[in-house]
Amino acid sequence: MKIDAVKWGGVLLFILALMAGSAWAAWEWQANAYGQQLAAHEAAYQTERTLLANANSAQILAEEGKRLALEQWLAASDQSHYRALTDEKTKQARLRDRLATADLRLSVQLDAGPAIGCDGMQATPSSGGVVHDARRAQLDPAHAQRIIGITIDGDQGLIALQACQTYAKEVSGMK
Repeated sequence: MKIDAVKWGGVLLFILALMAGSAWAAWEWQANAYGQQLAAHEAAYQTERTLLANANSAQILAEEGKRLALEQWLAASDQSHYRALTDEKTKQARLRDRLATADLRLSVQLDAGPAIGCDGMQATPSSGGVVHDARRAQLDPAHAQRIIGITIDGDQGLIALQACQTYAKEVSGMK
């Protein structure tokens, strides 16, 4: 019986070895399959991250293009505003110089009240011109300079207002 026991022990040992080998093979096969799944998930994750990075880069480039276009428009607008302001200042300086040298005199039209008849019409029509009364008074040069100074400030304010309105229209139109 010892031989049978040894025989059965050897068979049992062989069966145990086969079972251990099968378990090891199954373990390796599962590990390999799980490793492939992990690799596939990692590849998909990397692809997704790459696509997101590319989309982000495209968006950044688009925003950069918009910013560059806005900067160019602002530079052109500033240049246009500066040119208009400079031209106006040059015209006003010439006008001030002409007033200072008495090359040009400012005058005001005087009230034509006494020359109008009782029916509201001018007693004697003058020839040529829309203004019925040709009486004018010249202003003192100092007063004329002050008036020109006031108009200069007003003109500069209007130019600045126009630049602001243009800017507001462009910015609201860009959105």
